[in-house]
Amino acid sequence: MKFFTADTHYFHENLLGDNDFAPRPFRQIHEMHEVMVTNWNRVVKENDQVYNLGDIAMHPQYEAGYPEILALLSRLNGQIHMIKGNHDSRAFFKYLAAHDPGLAEKPKFIFYDVGAIIKFDHHQYYLTHYPMLLGITRNIRNLHGHIHYSSIPIKENINVGVDAPELSYLPQKQPFGMPISENQIGIIADAKAEELAKLRH
Repeated sequence: MKFFTADTHYFHENLLGDNDFAPRPFRQIHEMHEVMVTNWNRVVKENDQVYNLGDIAMHPQYEAGYPEILALLSRLNGQIHMIKGNHDSRAFFKYLAAHDPGLAEKPKFIFYDVGAIIKFDHHQYYLTHYPMLLGITRNIRNLHGHIHYSSIPIKENINVGVDAPELSYLPQKQPFGMPISENQIGIIADAKAEELAKLRH
């Protein structure tokens, strides 16, 4: 099974609490981490693949915090594909690659500097950190992050961030930090398309 998330911002204490940009209802970063790890591992199994579309972590100690980030990421189930966000660095990715804990004779971490393209559910998906403007398409969708509690009013653009408004299209409330499954992507895409079509009439 494939899963998708973005803007996890592990260790980013400035996002805690109520704010207009990326509200995170936690008092301490440790509390946020435990909730996110628990909700991730509730649905992701060891043989699953999770695509984190950037802004993985922002440690207050920068490079000195890489071991703590690695320890946290190592607790998450599945193989993690990481697309570089504006708050990620090549040095960070190089550190993770050099200290990859491995996963059943394959790497735990896979890295992409700009983005990736995958196919499922009869669609091609462009996976990027920043939203793309695709123009008129038939079977292409863009999964992205970056804009947090905002949404692009285009049906082909789906924000998969942990605090994205697209999560409200799911029939049940998505627990904070739980990645979105490939099956849920179709539900979100259909509901967003329907809502945007109504707004045009």
